[in-house]
Amino acid sequence: MKITIITLFPELFKGVFDFGPIRIAKNKGLVSIDFLDLKDFAKTPKDVDDYPYGGGPGMVIKPEPVKKSILRAGKGYKILTTPKGKKFNQKMANALAQKDHLIIFCGRYKGIDERVRELFDLEVSIGDYVLSGGEIPAMVIVDAVVRLLEGATSDINSVLTDSFQGFILSEPQYTRPGVFEGKHVPSVLLSGNHKEIARYKRKMALKETLLRRPDLLLKAELMEEDYKLLIEILKEARNEQHNERD
Repeated sequence: MKITIITLFPELFKGVFDFGPIRIAKNKGLVSIDFLDLKDFAKTPKDVDDYPYGGGPGMVIKPEPVKKSILRAGKGYKILTTPKGKKFNQKMANALAQKDHLIIFCGRYKGIDERVRELFDLEVSIGDYVLSGGEIPAMVIVDAVVRLLEGATSDINSVLTDSFQGFILSEPQYTRPGVFEGKHVPSVLLSGNHKEIARYKRKMALKETLLRRPDLLLKAELMEEDYKLLIEILKEARNEQHNERD
């Protein structure tokens, strides 16, 4: 995979991609990441942006450097980071991980001239808030996508069972010691019964999602067994409430 990032401030990315799965992916040749400085595509650095027509506060990135930089980046799937974009999620990351070349344009100021928005295949926001620029969203997108590349982590199955894969949060995790401050690891996880362990993990993942992000269950593709587990969870919750009242 190739990733090209177009930004007014390439220095902001210094060192960011030199750790974890991204570093591994770069070292293995699974991904290459390069940068284009938007200022190089304007007559002078001050010609990158200008005041908006119609008045109002802030500045707008001019159309000429946007188009020139996109053309220089070459053929690829073009992404604009903007608060107006679709909210970034795991499903989107999975889809982007299938692309050969991602071109990410980091928005700034009040945005880009409307006349060049049509150059982009996708507009992305990482949340309902405003940042100083699109560089941090670009970092988020790259991190979420690159870690999905086979070979970027020691175990791809670990990545594929992360929270939000399939819109279900991951189950609670435990490691050694078996007892910590009087709290025991659930016995089923020590049983060696792989079928029961898998059922328990799925049930706990559904419970985590129900308690923390019930909205995700509306998007999840649930199996018949999942509905049975959810009924179990709700019955257990009712019994706990009943016992507490008694």
